[in-house]
Amino acid sequence: MWTHNKLVSLNVSSLIRLGSNRTVDTESISGLPTRWWRLGEETLADKYHKLSGTYAPVMVLVLSAEEVNKSLDLATLVDVVDDALSKQAAGEVERPRRPHFTVGAGLDGDEPTGTGIAMPAYIYGADHYATKLVGVHNENAKRDLPTINAQVVLTEARTGLPRAFMAGTTITNARTGCIGAVSVRALAPESDDDGLTLGMIGAGAQARWQTRAIETVTALSDVRIYSPSDSREACAADLMKKGIPARAVDTPRKAVAGADVVVTATTATNPVFPPDALGAGSLVVAVGAFTAEMQELNPRVLERAKQTFADVPEEVAETGDILATDLTTDDMVELGVPLTNGYVRDSPDEILTVMSVGSATLDAAAGEMIYQRAVEAGNGTEISL
Repeated sequence: MWTHNKLVSLNVSSLIRLGSNRTVDTESISGLPTRWWRLGEETLADKYHKLSGTYAPVMVLVLSAEEVNKSLDLATLVDVVDDALSKQAAGEVERPRRPHFTVGAGLDGDEPTGTGIAMPAYIYGADHYATKLVGVHNENAKRDLPTINAQVVLTEARTGLPRAFMAGTTITNARTGCIGAVSVRALAPESDDDGLTLGMIGAGAQARWQTRAIETVTALSDVRIYSPSDSREACAADLMKKGIPARAVDTPRKAVAGADVVVTATTATNPVFPPDALGAGSLVVAVGAFTAEMQELNPRVLERAKQTFADVPEEVAETGDILATDLTTDDMVELGVPLTNGYVRDSPDEILTVMSVGSATLDAAAGEMIYQRAVEAGNGTEISL
C-alpha cells in the first residue's frame, strides 16, 4: 500500500507552497492544510487518493467569534458589500429563496420560541459558496443572550469540500450594518461641512454596526439614539467611546426630526416613528423587518418616498412594511442598481427609502473576505472531519 513517504518520494512537497509561507508537513498527510492542496486542476488529496486508494482527511478551518473579529475590517467590508449587491442586481449570483420557519413549539408550550433561517448563496467566480444558518430569538435578551445567532459554512465551489466553519453573528451584524453605509454613500442628501445628522431607531447591536459602518463613508455631526428602554443610553455611550457624536433621546420624534438619514434597526411589529417627523430630503434605511408580522415604517413614509430601493425586492414585498401599503415588487428598484449606476435626485426635497431583509449574497461575500484574511494571518483552528 502506498504510504505518505512514497508520496513524498514523488517530490510532491517541493511542488506545493502554502498561502501563509508555510511548507507542506512531510511527516503526516493529516497535517497538511487541505485548503492549499492545489496542483492546477488536481488537488494533492486527489493524487493521494489515486496512489493509496484512500482519501486524505478533509481539514476545515474553524473561526471563533474572536477570530472573525480579528479578520474583519469594516471599511473594506463596505466595499465588498457594495460590489456583492451590484453583482446580485446584475444576475451574477445564485441565491435560492431562503426558508424561514418557527422553532421551539412544544418545548415550553404551544408557542414557538424563535425563527430558524437557512441562507445559501454563490457569487460567480468565487472560490467558495456559503450557507448561513440563523436563529432569531427575541426572548434571548431576558437571558442575557444575543437575539440573533448564526454560523457560516464555506464550501469549495470546485470540489464541494467543506473549507470553513465560522461564527456568523458578527458577520451578519457587520454586513447588515454595511447596508446603511452603501445606501448613505449612494443616496443620502448632501451634507454641510460638519457632516450628516443620523437618527437611529433601535439601540441593539445592529444600531451600533449601522452607525459605525455609516461613519466609514461620511462625517457624522449628530447621532440621536432612541429606544423605549434604557439601552439607548448604553448604545450612545458605546458609540461615543469610538469617537462618534452620539446621544440618547427620549422620543422617536426627537431622533427623526431634522435628520438627514434615519435608520430603523428593530424587531418591531408596529411603526417605530411618527411619519410627520420625517423631514424633506431624508433618506430612510429600514433593516429590521423580514416577515409579514414585522413592521417598522408607517405606510405614510413609503407613500411620501419618491423611490423605494430594496436589497431583495421579492422578499421585501412580503414584509409587514410593504404589505401595509399598495406597493408591489415592481414598484421597488433593486439596491444594486443605484450602487452600480448612481442616482441623481430630481429635487433636494425628495424622500428616499431603502428596505433590507438581508441577502445570503452578502454572507457569501463577507465570509469569503474574512476567510481569506484569516488564512493570510494564520488565524483559526483546523480540524479533521
